[in-house]
Amino acid sequence: MEVLGFVRIFRTMRYQYHQKRTFSEVSRDGILPVLIVGAGPVGVKCAVLEKSKTFSKHPQAHFINNRSMEVFRKLDGLAEEIQKSQPPVDLWRKFIYCTSLFGSVLGSVDHMQPQDFEQVVSPISAAHFSQYKLTALLLKQLENLSFHVHNWEGGEGLNHGHLRERQILMGHECVSMDATDNCINVTASFLKEGKYRERNIQCRILVGADGAGSTVRKLAGITMKGEEDMQKLVSIHFLSEELGHYLLNERPGMLFFIFNTEAIGVLVAHDLNQGEFVLQTPFYPPQQSPQDFRPEVCEKLIFKLVGRELLDIDVIDIKPWVMHAEVAEKYVSCDHRIILAGDAAHRFPPAGGFGMNTGIQDAHNLAWKLASFVKGIAPSSILHTYDEERRPIAIFNTKLSIQNFRAAMAVPAALGLNPTLANSVHQAITEVHQAITNGIGSILPSGLQRAVLDGIFIIGLAQLSEYLLNEKNPIGFLRLAKLRRIFEEGKSLQLQFPAEDLGFRYLKGALVPDSDSVQDALEAPTGHRRDYIPAGTPGSRLPHMNVRLRLSNLTGEEIWSTLDLVSGDKIEFLLIITPVKESYQLAHATLKVADEFKVSAKVCVMWPSNTHTGAEMSSAGGALIPYESYLDVVEMEMEVKSSKLSWWDICKMTDKGAILVRPDEHIAWRAAKTGIIVDPILEMQRVFSAILGVKTSSTPTHT
Repeated sequence: MEVLGFVRIFRTMRYQYHQKRTFSEVSRDGILPVLIVGAGPVGVKCAVLEKSKTFSKHPQAHFINNRSMEVFRKLDGLAEEIQKSQPPVDLWRKFIYCTSLFGSVLGSVDHMQPQDFEQVVSPISAAHFSQYKLTALLLKQLENLSFHVHNWEGGEGLNHGHLRERQILMGHECVSMDATDNCINVTASFLKEGKYRERNIQCRILVGADGAGSTVRKLAGITMKGEEDMQKLVSIHFLSEELGHYLLNERPGMLFFIFNTEAIGVLVAHDLNQGEFVLQTPFYPPQQSPQDFRPEVCEKLIFKLVGRELLDIDVIDIKPWVMHAEVAEKYVSCDHRIILAGDAAHRFPPAGGFGMNTGIQDAHNLAWKLASFVKGIAPSSILHTYDEERRPIAIFNTKLSIQNFRAAMAVPAALGLNPTLANSVHQAITEVHQAITNGIGSILPSGLQRAVLDGIFIIGLAQLSEYLLNEKNPIGFLRLAKLRRIFEEGKSLQLQFPAEDLGFRYLKGALVPDSDSVQDALEAPTGHRRDYIPAGTPGSRLPHMNVRLRLSNLTGEEIWSTLDLVSGDKIEFLLIITPVKESYQLAHATLKVADEFKVSAKVCVMWPSNTHTGAEMSSAGGALIPYESYLDVVEMEMEVKSSKLSWWDICKMTDKGAILVRPDEHIAWRAAKTGIIVDPILEMQRVFSAILGVKTSSTPTHT
């Protein structure tokens, strides 16, 4: 999924300078500028290879956080389409804990707070939308951009059998690659007329976005670091309008954590109106095998968790999977020519929606840098800043997702279950089996292994009996009281992390840190929801504030978010200044230097809220002549805790400051104090050189 989003974002970043020859053109020898392996939610003049013959219909990820929705706002109405198509928020804002879906409710947690809808810190709210539906929307957008999907039977429709840019080739698996001085040679295997054949493809840049088991990562010799094999589960995708209608009317929610003496599991309600669900339940191989989860067995398991039989149940798909918490040792290799993104670069527990969202933001970070390199704006070293910026965020998110997963385990522990013990017993049985097999050549009977494991489960699940788990039983009373405290104190599984979702910051990379700042490590995650605190620090996302934009006809205005001031369709930097003489001088210097660097730049003059729209702004309009790439906006003061804050208050800067914003809406540089720069030309040469990776010997003086 990260792939399609990446292709879409990259493709929007057009470049207005015309050169006789650019790296983006497919060379006469048929070498592609960019080849992406794997098609999922993460575009560019590129081609895509996808191993699967069709796009998956398994719902998979479903929570799209604030930052990802902000990215989607720039993609031709994608965010609006998601909002229109997703279930109403009241149907998914809660996690519900119960003995069965028709049984007793042990507790519930509402994960949406009033500020989540007020658009104070972001112009858009988070969404609940299944990954396969998002993939379909992204694919539709790519088709509108003249991308073509070719079927898996040998790539029918390819010109002379060659893969060209803007083509998505299904049923093609990357099986080998070889780097030469000139290009990356990729060999793809495909099925044609019942036989596997191979196709050779050459590219300058290879992006591996081929999922958790990434072939590109393995072929590049890049290892994963972290916790592996944390839990094995089976994912059961099924439909039941009967169940959907019941939950919609009686107890709507996104996740249902179900504990009873017959079974335990987590039910994800992807769409109550459509009756679409995914059940996650523990899986213990080799004592259990995928064959133990046949459709009829899964139906019985579902009925145990529902609390009654469903007449219209339809099991669609059954997938075993393994939970990991790992990050690739590096994201960029082979002289910046092989790049990892999405699940190929990081694997998280599905706790908090970090997997897909981190992948989408990987793509957003990489797209403008890759486009800058492909268009000849920046050297290949700019791609290394993708690793410098995104890998620390993935490591941070790994820690946070582990904390959130362990918080989820606090609930069954409070009820008398011990998930750690179950995993330990399973591991012990498996190790005894392996020791006997390796030592004396005989095998511990699988039936005996299974019986021991089942016995442990029966003893454990007995803790959930109605006799024990009720207020009148002293043990049950204490356990239920502990459970309530967990919910009240926010120590169960969390859904939203505003401080991390919006407040993540790059410490080094394609940016210029404050000259007087100490670049400390990122603050350790707490595992609890924390409020986002906006700031104008380099590396941070540009804070959101509503502003009034004066229309060109001078007779009206529109309300924009500051994030909308950053172009979504080309590689363009944005300089935000105040309407004072020194700032206008800086703006002239920025536009001049940007032109020297062959990169687009735009100036935004941020006027205070008490500005009389028209007169004052018109009188200052000549300050940026002869340049036309500027706009005037008037801030709309934000009320926070009964105090009205200006734009510069929100950024924690003086009203004489200036901010330079990158194409991905992250702050690249700022003049935080007086805004007075002795030599603006030299300073902006230094800034653009540092961001784009171009060497310079000039170092200006600040005051």
